[in-house]
Amino acid sequence: MPNIERLESDIERALMSIFRKEIKHPDIQFITITNVDLTNDLSYLTIHYTTLDDEQEKRDATQQALEQSNKFIRTALAQKVKMRKMPQLRFKYDTTLEHANRIERGLKEVMDKNNKNNDE
Repeated sequence: MPNIERLESDIERALMSIFRKEIKHPDIQFITITNVDLTNDLSYLTIHYTTLDDEQEKRDATQQALEQSNKFIRTALAQKVKMRKMPQLRFKYDTTLEHANRIERGLKEVMDKNNKNNDE
C-alpha cells in the first residue's frame, strides 16, 4: 500500500476516535466519516462525512460546527498521527448515499410500472 493510502487509513481511524471520544459539540456527535482524501503534497485533507439528519438546516449546523472545531480536530489529529506537517482540514458532506437512494427509488418506480404493464 502506498504511503498516501496508508496515511489516509491511519488518519481516518484517528478521526473516528476523535469524533467518538473527544468532541463534545452536539452538532458533531452523530456524524460518520465516509472517506478521507489527502493531497499528494500532504497539504490538504478533505474529510467526507454524513449525518443521521437529512435536513439541510441540520447539515449546515454540522458543517459550521466542524469548521469552528477545525483547530481542535487538527491538533488532536496531530497528536495521534505522526506527520512532519499536519495538512489543512476541509470538510465536505458526502452526498453519495442520497444519490444512491434517489437512483434506487427511480429504479423501483420503473420496475413497478413495468410489472404493472406486464400484468395488463
